[in-house]
Amino acid sequence: MQKVYNKIISVTGNVITVKAEGIANEELAEISTSRGKSLAQVIKLDHDIVSLQVFAGSQGIATNDEVRFLGNPMRVTFSDDMIGRIFNGSGIPRDKGPALTENLIEIAGPSVNPAKRIIPRNMIRTNIPMIDLFNSLVVSQKLPIFSVSGEPYNELLARIALQAEVDMIVLGGIGLKYDQYMYFKNTLEEGGALSRSIFFIHTASDPIVEGLMVPDLCLAVAEKFALNGKNVLVLLTDMTNFADALKEIAITMEQVPSNRGYPGDLYSQLASRYEKAVDFDDAGSVTVLAATTMPGDDVTHPVPDNTGYITEGQFYLRNGRIEPFGSLSRLKQQVNDKTRDDHRAIMDGLIQLYAQYNETEEKRAMGFRMSEWDKKLLKYGKLFESNMMDLSVNISLEDALDKGWEILAECFTPEETRMKTDLINKFWPKSEKNKTKNAGK
Repeated sequence: MQKVYNKIISVTGNVITVKAEGIANEELAEISTSRGKSLAQVIKLDHDIVSLQVFAGSQGIATNDEVRFLGNPMRVTFSDDMIGRIFNGSGIPRDKGPALTENLIEIAGPSVNPAKRIIPRNMIRTNIPMIDLFNSLVVSQKLPIFSVSGEPYNELLARIALQAEVDMIVLGGIGLKYDQYMYFKNTLEEGGALSRSIFFIHTASDPIVEGLMVPDLCLAVAEKFALNGKNVLVLLTDMTNFADALKEIAITMEQVPSNRGYPGDLYSQLASRYEKAVDFDDAGSVTVLAATTMPGDDVTHPVPDNTGYITEGQFYLRNGRIEPFGSLSRLKQQVNDKTRDDHRAIMDGLIQLYAQYNETEEKRAMGFRMSEWDKKLLKYGKLFESNMMDLSVNISLEDALDKGWEILAECFTPEETRMKTDLINKFWPKSEKNKTKNAGK
């Protein structure tokens, strides 16, 4: 039975307070005003004093307006009809298509029972060398992309959405500018990936509470599709906007702030979303990749700092490319031995040489004389950056491995690479082998 009240005690920002009994946390309510009906959600209970966050803002709400509690938390529709559609942070269609109201499922449920999970064992190919070759993305992994504002993290997510070898993409945008939203829409539409995608988009002009709903909507839908046997990749951007929305509501509710004003349960709020990543024993999977901007490029900022304790590694996006140092996929060992014999050797060898290149570049900048080995390293570093680190490079893992051997052969002799002899005999480019033989005659 729905409970109806027509006395609002207070209106503070976008939060209203009423006196009611038998109300549950996160329960939805409908507010009838002179301008129409607005949706609100319970965000705090203090005995019979109930605080609700109004989705569309509190402007126009009077203290004698009717508040009708709906008796259920936020729910979202679930069906194959969602695929190719775009929704807002309330689950309402943004693409002017028909509303979907059947087969509603609750959002923000508990994470999956560990007994139903299996150890991650399959790689998700993206055709991006800095991911596939050096820090492989693994099914059911949860990884953030740490970045600063202005870096192309949305462009990177769009490329991954186009190229990732998964059954479905669920994209959640939090606090996006309108042109960013249109970029995702147009890019995936032109690339043919919209037909396997579902969007939940919250723009900067939308009510702040809708931004809080986006991760839960994405993950609830993704989990249902995974239970139906789909391998789903959830892309979220930007989780710092999500944390800022939590912070704003906490301030409105006059909660005692924690580090830099963020609520004390920031870790739990982030973890409850990331822990939705799962590989089901007898069904599909949910993999989470989320952009997290670092204000001032400060990795000790509360949002990236807490995120780092939750996730299984991270990608660092700097200067328009994924940095090899600092980026880490802790689950890559689960799949590297299942790709090609030379995967781990090439991965380690290329990175070690690139580290030496960086040292040589510093010496060159300080005016030190360059030895022949230094000159080889300088040549190698430029080739590595253009062929591997450039985000425009779009090649398969096998092609990336072959390209790694080609770069090595162009800059060094086989002995200088310190690769195992059996790998050199098997993978060293044939044209370079002939050059070496001819040089010895």
